[in-house]
Amino acid sequence: METIQKGTLTSVVVCSAEELMPGQRKIVVVDGVEIAMLNVDGQMYAFRNRCPHQGVEMVYGAVSGAMLPSNPGEFIYGCDNQIIRCPLHGWEFELETGKSLFSPEKVSIGNYVIEERAGSIVLKLKREPKNISLRNFRCTH
Repeated sequence: METIQKGTLTSVVVCSAEELMPGQRKIVVVDGVEIAMLNVDGQMYAFRNRCPHQGVEMVYGAVSGAMLPSNPGEFIYGCDNQIIRCPLHGWEFELETGKSLFSPEKVSIGNYVIEERAGSIVLKLKREPKNISLRNFRCTH
């Protein structure tokens, strides 16, 4: 895997764009930390692959929306395909920021900058990694 240092972030090519098509998910392990990468309708997201509640792998979580604040007796659904839900206890996090819906200032799965560049998926990290690998897994979402 190729790494490029630019400014304060290090760009790492983790796979080809063909390996992370819409609807697909991948796990990259960077210096022992698992990062989940998702392509949701052409928009890519990357975040730490552990729920802060009990350490469950977030890559298996459902991507959906959430019920929005509303008046009593009113039910408004929104943020479609912008929320990932922990597969064990249902904790919900914004895909874009990694912040929880219930306590965004205190609870997060973090997030990483991810982009497609010249046919490759590039992950941007705060430091140059010593060890990077893709982890195989099965997910039927």
